[in-house]
Amino acid sequence: MNNPSNSLKNKINHKVGYVLIVIMALMVINVTWQVLSRYVFMSPSSFTDELARFLLIWLGMLGAAYVAGHNEHLAIDILPSKLTGKAKNNLMVFIHMIIIGFAVPVMIFGGSNLVYITYMLGQKSTTLQIPLAYVYTVIPLSGILIFIYQVADIKHILQHNPKF
Repeated sequence: MNNPSNSLKNKINHKVGYVLIVIMALMVINVTWQVLSRYVFMSPSSFTDELARFLLIWLGMLGAAYVAGHNEHLAIDILPSKLTGKAKNNLMVFIHMIIIGFAVPVMIFGGSNLVYITYMLGQKSTTLQIPLAYVYTVIPLSGILIFIYQVADIKHILQHNPKF
């Protein structure tokens, strides 16, 4: 049976995976250029350090959301592996709720506040001169993705275990 919420989750995760591939490719090109310009041409590029840092931020935050979408995030699975049936389902819903309890206030609201403040203050990066709000946008974006994934997982657990 095809679950529409899992279908949406899979489509989003597929697109996020492509974005991660592009970011990683850009990082490889950027760092390669940095090494070439510094050691081969003896004229270090000024923007590559900052660009690598920003790409790493995006890679890390979107990567965390991507991994959460696959339920492969860092976890201690001693208790879930020992439980079965209703107890395991209750625990899994509780774990998803805890993740939502972090993602919503910290990543979505806190990240949105950070984006808003840096945008209003007009803070720009030193070398690239791009607004830092653009760099920080990945925090609430990742939080929204994590929220969507966790809600889809809770919905899946509840639909496939009616005796919840």
